[in-house]
Amino acid sequence: MSRFQVFRAALPEVCATDPHRMVFTADAEGRCEVFTWDAASRRARRVTDRPGGTLHGAIDADAHVWWFAEDVRGVGHWRFQPFDGGPDRPGLTGVPDGTARGLAVTADATVAVGIGCGDHTVIQLGTRGGPGRQVIRVHGSASLAGLAPRGDLLALARTAEAPRAVTLLAPDGAEVAALPGDGRHGRLWALGFGPARDGRATLLLVRERDERYVLATWTAAAGLVTHDWCALDTQFTACWYPDGDAVLIRQDRHGRSLLRRADLARRALDLVPTPPGTLLDAAPRPGGDLHALWTDTAHPPRMTSTAGTPLPPLGTIDGRVPGTLRDVHTPGADGPVHTLLSLPEAAPGPYPAVFLVHGGPADHDRDAYDGTVHSLVASGFAVARVNYRGSTGYGPSWQRAYRDGVGHTQVADLAAVRADLVARGLIRADATGLWGTSWGGYLVLLALGTRPGLWQAGVAVKPVADYAAAHAAATPALRALDERLFGGTPAHVPERYAHSSPIRYAAHVRDPLLVVAATHDIKCPPQQVRSYLAALDAAGAPHEALWLASGHDGYDGGDHVHVLRRAVRFLDRALRHGTRATPPPSRPAPAGEGSVHHPVEH
Repeated sequence: MSRFQVFRAALPEVCATDPHRMVFTADAEGRCEVFTWDAASRRARRVTDRPGGTLHGAIDADAHVWWFAEDVRGVGHWRFQPFDGGPDRPGLTGVPDGTARGLAVTADATVAVGIGCGDHTVIQLGTRGGPGRQVIRVHGSASLAGLAPRGDLLALARTAEAPRAVTLLAPDGAEVAALPGDGRHGRLWALGFGPARDGRATLLLVRERDERYVLATWTAAAGLVTHDWCALDTQFTACWYPDGDAVLIRQDRHGRSLLRRADLARRALDLVPTPPGTLLDAAPRPGGDLHALWTDTAHPPRMTSTAGTPLPPLGTIDGRVPGTLRDVHTPGADGPVHTLLSLPEAAPGPYPAVFLVHGGPADHDRDAYDGTVHSLVASGFAVARVNYRGSTGYGPSWQRAYRDGVGHTQVADLAAVRADLVARGLIRADATGLWGTSWGGYLVLLALGTRPGLWQAGVAVKPVADYAAAHAAATPALRALDERLFGGTPAHVPERYAHSSPIRYAAHVRDPLLVVAATHDIKCPPQQVRSYLAALDAAGAPHEALWLASGHDGYDGGDHVHVLRRAVRFLDRALRHGTRATPPPSRPAPAGEGSVHHPVEH
């Protein structure tokens, strides 16, 4: 039986009428593609075969397999085919191509899709394979959060802090209810409709209130109800049990996961036993089964079923994962900064170190297997994963703590942790580097420019390099994120953007830097990276540039390995041999001439 390598932290989706039929994404010849899995026969079938790979897959109650066919910019449309194979068809006809903003299919084949079209989001409704009909078109970033089981109600989600964070709509686009997420009420997230019960549609939500995250539900009869007995101190997501009587809660807390069952009728919150580590996904299934995707730093992800249901076998690694993991807490102005520190075992420290900087910023590092950590530790580096201020998993106050400004707060935390680890004798002061992707790559650039000489090398993959220029060219969702972080647009608060932009400090960069960028990146656009590289050239700063013929999100595993090897060699040369990089020309390489794709880190 073949073993599969997972590309995304998700369990297989299960057919509601036949739980033995599933859909999942996994490696196929170095690309992420969609597969079916028949648990009864333990057989998989590859569904998609696309040059750039396929990340988004789903299955409906009639066991039709769905996927989003997108180009390198993330623009495309939904398609489907029968579980056992056959011709594929558009999910809805007449729907313009755009970015994926949600898919929902009812048991009677009513289909709703959300499509991002430029600065607008369009919700379309129809019957599977038939013509789509526009329900609503809204300005800005939004997504389809759910379709009620009878197809008579849709949930449209905007940003969690918006005055109309969630809107309930009738199929004709008429507004049924608008649920606020502004400062007076607290941020609000929609998680999806529950199973049909007595003809009543129930929407599951999470409300942030009083420094807690509270489970909430909405029905037409009762409106929005917050369940104060189910309040947790850090972020969580939730999904319905098949009978609709309870909710499974997966909480991210201090770099690890906790699982709970919330019984809505009994108003009881019960802990579900799980091994220490991280649950990348968990879902209750019919018949009392519970599927989970578990990992920790020493173990690659594995799927489990409490009922023993055969799930797709995942790939393994030869031998044990090298290194030991320590939790380090560094005192800070807004509380201790938590670091997951992986140390080599072969020789005594202190070690050369790489700070692997997560992106987001609304994300966090976890006690989870990471191939980059594995490679670096096996190469003799200590690896520090720092959950700086602004990270999720440590409560609302921690996520809002930006006392030194955007980026500078996070760089201050990285510097404080570095000093702490040096003082403890765990890492070398003269051999510490940074490596980050997307917003993590942005922090690498900002750190090297604002604190020259503190770090001896940096790797920035698909970074924000000029915040104002990136804002002008980025997607509506990212522009909205920027405006929340800075309190306005570059036109309204130009100095805030300039103060936090790496390009302002490019002339101060003194240590070797590898910049990896993508020619089709719509999240961290290429032109602002080119401007940054030109500023490095003008200043004579030591750097290398690798241009990729891809977008921001890439699903090619072979290309990921290519970039991983390039970065590890670069860091080894800079941190262990003290060689300064010679700046090569920073022009983008043409497609097919050394260009590679690199999957985004989350």
